[in-house]
Amino acid sequence: MMIWAVFAAMTGAAIFALLWPLSRVSLQGFADTADARSLYRSQLGEIDRDVARGLIAAEEADAARAEAGRRLLRAAGDEVSPAGETEPSLRRRRASSALMLSLVPLLALLVYGSYGSPDAPDQPLAARLAQAGAQQDFAVIFARMEAHLAAHPADARGWTLIAPIYLRQGRYDDAANAFASALRHGRASAELWSGLGEARTLAAEGVVTAAAREAFSDALKLDPRNPQARYYLALAQEQDGDIQGAAGSLKRLLADTPPDAPWAAPVRDRLARMEAAAGGEAIAALPEAERQQAIRGMVEGLAGRLEAGGGTLAEWTRLIRARAVLGQKEEARQAVKTARERLAGDASALAAIAALADELVLKEAAP
Repeated sequence: MMIWAVFAAMTGAAIFALLWPLSRVSLQGFADTADARSLYRSQLGEIDRDVARGLIAAEEADAARAEAGRRLLRAAGDEVSPAGETEPSLRRRRASSALMLSLVPLLALLVYGSYGSPDAPDQPLAARLAQAGAQQDFAVIFARMEAHLAAHPADARGWTLIAPIYLRQGRYDDAANAFASALRHGRASAELWSGLGEARTLAAEGVVTAAAREAFSDALKLDPRNPQARYYLALAQEQDGDIQGAAGSLKRLLADTPPDAPWAAPVRDRLARMEAAAGGEAIAALPEAERQQAIRGMVEGLAGRLEAGGGTLAEWTRLIRARAVLGQKEEARQAVKTARERLAGDASALAAIAALADELVLKEAAP
């Protein structure tokens, strides 16, 4: 109802602005009727004096008196009905007023009905902020969460909810502070400790710092099988130069990981890179003949594992390139064909395999 009261006030103001000039009668252009009557009476008195002194004849005096009387009567009539305010002009003013009083509100209602939303309910900002429905803007909800935590810094549940959001947004320092606050004000858990360690690692651009290692160690104290902490501690071993130890840690992690776990594929990829690096260092120290034999053995081992099933784009790329480098063109073409079959559901992977086949001149392997 408040909006209609505002509309009514605006309409009234518009009508008043239009009618105000019409309600004022301008009399500045007319002579003062009282002064005119005084002038004509003075003329009559002057005529009588001129007759008494013999300055004008009686006939001329009568004519002058008649003219002055007519002017006096006309001036007296102007006092009753001022010039410019005749009956037609008065009717025109009344018609204009009635037209404005009816057309202005009607026109306003027609315009609002066409372009406005008269049936839409009011949506005050306070009511929108008080709602937490599924359609509410995430930014508003997130801002409310931050405002709540600023006012209630001991809300461990709130810190637990907001910390992963910070992590996904790339706000790693804020995520680390949120995880630390959740641990400080609430009950410690392996997930919170491992989340804190990951946030500290990502904030350090992938370096598993001493503070991050401490957090991962605390996570393993509560849950020795926590995959997140075990993975990052294996990366810490790799960063320390212990490639073999890191690879062993990842192998043990894979042994405890279900095949359909979301983190299984990244762990396998990391392990493959570690093994490749470790194998390359060891092979480089061998004599030429033994080095070639070792390389062939590694390639055959990778091929056997991929033929058994699965395999990522990186693993198939490594196998195809190794076959081509060793001069095993037919085996490389067969690997291209098998990779296309295994990665048929990944358009980007198929494009990468095709580009690799072109690079290594394996086009005849295309189906």
